[in-house]
Parts: sequence; structure tokens; C-alpha cells
Amino acid sequence: MSVPLLPSPSVPARSAAPWVVAALYEFRALEDPAALRDRLAALGARLGLCGTLIVAPEGINGTVAGSRAATDDLRAALRAAGFTRLEYKESEAREKPFKRFKVRLKAEIVTLGVPVTPRERAGTYVEAEDWNALLADPDVVVVDTRNRYEVKAGTFQGALDPELDSFREFPAWLDAHAGELAGKRVAMFCTGGIRCEKSTSLLLERGFADVLHLRGGILKYLEQIPEEHSRWEGECFVFDGRVAVGHGLHAGQAVMCHSCGWPLTPQEQAHPEYEEGVSCEHCAGRTTPAQKAAFRERQRQVYGG
Repeated sequence: MSVPLLPSPSVPARSAAPWVVAALYEFRALEDPAALRDRLAALGARLGLCGTLIVAPEGINGTVAGSRAATDDLRAALRAAGFTRLEYKESEAREKPFKRFKVRLKAEIVTLGVPVTPRERAGTYVEAEDWNALLADPDVVVVDTRNRYEVKAGTFQGALDPELDSFREFPAWLDAHAGELAGKRVAMFCTGGIRCEKSTSLLLERGFADVLHLRGGILKYLEQIPEEHSRWEGECFVFDGRVAVGHGLHAGQAVMCHSCGWPLTPQEQAHPEYEEGVSCEHCAGRTTPAQKAAFRERQRQVYGG
């Protein structure tokens, strides 16, 4: 298996935005993930991409950005390398959403910490157009598998929040709440779908029979479902410079507190304790004056503030 180092012929430009943001993943057994990492690093540098790709023995995951031609070339190269079932979603950014390009070699493309087999056994997909009916079903428990700071930016109406600080905490949460979920239909969702591949696989391994998940995640839902028919509340946290996106995958209004990492709404940005790059109402009381002074200096050096 090899990834072309030279860009393949690209598709003509389809967007006026300077940056195309591509979120992608595929579970696929790799014989030599380190070699793939090296080839993708060379290809990304050649194409002028930014963002992060994660390569592991179980497949590939990541979010990258580049020109229309560059992202098309990356997708073509991955297809040529055997990633023919890639879950792939695009959005746009007016400014460069990542500082640099990285390809990381890890044990898992999304870290759950317990062995599961999502390629062989995962939940039943629910398409975006069918998700609202499932949310309205009183016999279905809908679980948000994302971290608490992501949920804080927005979630689906009525969804259960496990209040996770990291995805690795999900197996312990499931153990603690298995009795409450027993015998019920359980539907799960996450940003792009990858965490649900593993979480639904875990539920099936633990004996749950009726497990579902949103195909393509929140991003696919926000892309396809008109806002007037949406059951989504707030914005969707994304791991790039946009911080969050809304319906149509347009950049949202949230900004990130660079002290604690929480996404802040316009109302929270107007709070007296919010100081750009220094503090917000969630962390102002947890940092010392010396730390705040250091944050201000960092803000001045990085952003000229």
C-alpha cells in the first residue's frame, strides 16, 4: 500500500472560501501505519495542508484544511491507498483554521482505552433525515458521547449528557449506568461519527441489543437539516480556529477561552470576568494574578493584544 507523493489531478474549484476544512475517518486495518504516517506527512507538506491526521493500526482520523485542489488531492490519495469507505465531510473557513500540519502515530484513532471491533460490530446507522423522529420517541435514550466542554456549546434537545472529561471515561460511565439503560433502545451521537462507532460497539459487546447512532454525526445533521426543522440547540464545537459551527456548517459566534478551553457564547463574552486570552466567568476564580499576567503577556506576543 502506498500514498502518492505527487498531487493527482484535482477537481475544479467549487468554493470561494480560501480554506476547505475536511473532517474524515475510516476504520481499516493497517499493516504498516508508521510508513503511512511518513507518506502522509510528506504529501500534506507538499500540498500546503494544515490540521492533524491520526494514523493507527485500526485506521485514520483527522481534520485538515487547505485549498480546494489540496483537499481533493488528499482525498484522492487516501482512496488510492485503500480508504474506499472514508467518512468524509467538508465545511469552509475564511481564515486559516490550524497553525500547522501534523500526522501523528497513535495506538487508536480515537482513544476509548478498551478493545472493541467497530469494523465488525457497531450500532445501526440512523440517517440525518430520520434523526428527529428518533429524538421524539419516548422509548429511546439519546446519549451525547462528547466531552463536557463540547456539550456546553450545544446539543440535541433531550439528550443525556454523561459529563465526560475525555472519551476514555465512557466505559466507566457505561458500567455505572448500565442498569438504567438495560432493555432500552440507545441512540448515540458525536461530532463526526467516529466516537459513536466505538461507543456503540462497546454497548453491543456489553450485551445491549438495540443500539443506534447518527451517521456522519452532528456535522452531517447541521449540513442537511434546515434550521426551521432542527432539534439542535446552540452551536457545534469543532477542533479548529472556528471554535464552533451552526446550521449549514457556517462559523458560529462562540470563542474559546484560552485559559480554560471552554467555548463562550456572546453573552459570556460580555461578562465582566471575560478578558480575551486571560479569563472567563468559568475560570477567573481559579487562576492567580501571576497566571493572569502571564496569559496577558502571551496574548500580547501572539495576537498583539
